Amino acid sequence: MNPVKSLLQVFGSRKMAALILLGFSSGLPLFLTSKTLQAWMTVENVDLTAIGLFSLVGVPYSLKFLWSPLLDWFTLPFLGRRRGWLIAIQIGLLIAIACMALQQPKQALQLLAINAVAIAFLSATQDIAADAYRTDVLEQLEMGAGAAVFVLGYRIALLLTGSLALILADNIPWSTVYLLMSIGMGIGIIATLFAPEPKQISPPESLTAAVILPFGEFIQRQGILQALLTLLFIVLYKLGDSFVNNMSTPFLLQTGFTQTDIGAIQGGMGLIATIVGTLAGGAFLSKIGLNRSLWVFGALQAVSNLAYLVLAQVGKNYQVLLLTINIENFCAGLGTAAFVAFLMNMCNQRYSATQYALLSSFMAVSRDILVAPAGSLAKNTGWPLFFVISILAAVPGLLLLPFFAPWNPKPEAVTRPGIEPEEEDIWGTK
Repeated sequence: MNPVKSLLQVFGSRKMAALILLGFSSGLPLFLTSKTLQAWMTVENVDLTAIGLFSLVGVPYSLKFLWSPLLDWFTLPFLGRRRGWLIAIQIGLLIAIACMALQQPKQALQLLAINAVAIAFLSATQDIAADAYRTDVLEQLEMGAGAAVFVLGYRIALLLTGSLALILADNIPWSTVYLLMSIGMGIGIIATLFAPEPKQISPPESLTAAVILPFGEFIQRQGILQALLTLLFIVLYKLGDSFVNNMSTPFLLQTGFTQTDIGAIQGGMGLIATIVGTLAGGAFLSKIGLNRSLWVFGALQAVSNLAYLVLAQVGKNYQVLLLTINIENFCAGLGTAAFVAFLMNMCNQRYSATQYALLSSFMAVSRDILVAPAGSLAKNTGWPLFFVISILAAVPGLLLLPFFAPWNPKPEAVTRPGIEPEEEDIWGTK
């Protein structure tokens, strides 16, 4: 078969169209409780330390494995095992995001935090359902493309909530911005309605089984030591990137750029860089294998933080800002595409909601918990040294790569659960 025609068939399917829109729905709430919310609090003159601590609002992303067995075991009486949960949660998110329009960061910071935590909880639950749906619906050879288009939709949502929202905020009140952003959840609702149903897989027989069996199967398959190393690797692989993402908006605002400056550049060239990086990540993954992708993209992800270090040195410079935003978006697209494919390959489809939630919860530990002191760190060290520290924070994850992605892997050592070694090629074994 013509490889170009085959690639177009994969990327142009109804399944991929649904995944890019579900990725958008999954990404929409994240910045509304993190970077975009930080911008709102910054212009309201909330203390920088409090802004940094607000990353703890994202704790539900790190704990979602605790209630993920419910989504593996219980099926709502409409739209199937995965899509029923998706549409119910998406409606809840639309309402919760709209409620942010009632908040006042300077006068009632606690109420703002409660509303943000509610959004984060619903968003984390949507991620459980969306990640499980993606893992269940994709065939083995579609995984690279599926990871790429889902991440692409996710990144487009981040650019919308982190770019268009900032541009709008320079012209209309923040409360109106959040009201408009809530309407975006309608895209996810529409996507869920027309998304194809995954093949039927028998769910766990009871809630108890849904809690115990996924963790037991994962540990039995990996071994206790390897399972612990896997979870540690997931925590550390994107730590350096998480440090930068947590404080990039306050940094750019304090450097002298306006909200419109940040939003316009991220929403313009930044969007193009994200699209190119994400699709390139999926394409390169199918060519060089997942193992080599984790090495190459992980290194580029770490090096990309140098762009912020340069910007911190030169100050307000639009050319350097443009370069910085493009490098960050491109490298983030590459790294995330490979990392999502890695997480999917770690899951048994029968327990995909619980196992993927467990793995991605540990990924969220670095994004939401380990970076909580980032505001205080930046305040005490200054921005240039902060970005140096962010680069060093990426090193431990790279040092663990030989345990999970040897450059020339053995086929039998990296087989996805339920896939025979001779069928496997995503890891670059052929």
